[in-house]
Amino acid sequence: MPLAHDVAGDPGAPAVLLVHAGVADRRMWDAVVPALARSFRVIRPDLRGFGDSPLPVGDPGPRYTNAGDLADLLDVLGAPDAAVVGASFGGKVALELATAHPGKVRRLVLLCPAAPDVPDTPTSDAFDAEEARLLEAGDVDAATQLNVTTWLGPDADDAAREALAVMQRRAFDVQLAADAVASAARAPEPGPDPVEIDLAGVRVPTFVVEGAHDMDQLRACARHVAASVPGAQLSVLDWAGHLPVLERPDEAGALLVDVLRDDLAVHAS
Repeated sequence: MPLAHDVAGDPGAPAVLLVHAGVADRRMWDAVVPALARSFRVIRPDLRGFGDSPLPVGDPGPRYTNAGDLADLLDVLGAPDAAVVGASFGGKVALELATAHPGKVRRLVLLCPAAPDVPDTPTSDAFDAEEARLLEAGDVDAATQLNVTTWLGPDADDAAREALAVMQRRAFDVQLAADAVASAARAPEPGPDPVEIDLAGVRVPTFVVEGAHDMDQLRACARHVAASVPGAQLSVLDWAGHLPVLERPDEAGALLVDVLRDDLAVHAS
């Protein structure tokens, strides 16, 4: 199993799979796991290239998909299916899993998800350009701080900002090191194969969260997913930026518990 992961809760309880954001790793869920583990078997992996899961490097590198990795992880752990909670990039990966392995997904909870077919905006283009400029200049610390400033909303405290900085820096270190090895070997750039997402084909209860203080392009992603997945519900959190689990973990954790216990109407707006 290529994915480092933690498991908490009763092994006989329904599984919940937590898929982290692309600026974080499985540690982003630390504060909400205890509440979830009272009712569920909580599985939280590091996707390849994040946390403790390395990227494969070779010539050519072994091909994989994030959705395939998650399906394999559930099989290894003996979980026939799971309610899948995905944050940001992890929300997109959750949708890939629901498309490619629909029998593995019992429910989707998507926190400020990335999504296909949503145009970039001047704001998102400016962020991408600045991050690329900093990384090309070798200023990984500044690129890390850019991500912390961009993706955490106004309610995030210093501890949340430090935690995100540690996770984002770890992701940069893992990914840049793998890129350097691949470049030296003249091998393909490491990373997952894409999975084409079929939003209209998702057939499980889906709850989407939008942060009122999130980047405009990501707010559009949340609305697009909610409008495109049949029966999906959308909740707009007026206090949230892009990572509500880090910004207000108690409130975000309570929301997750309510939704995962099938009380979808509690937080719908």
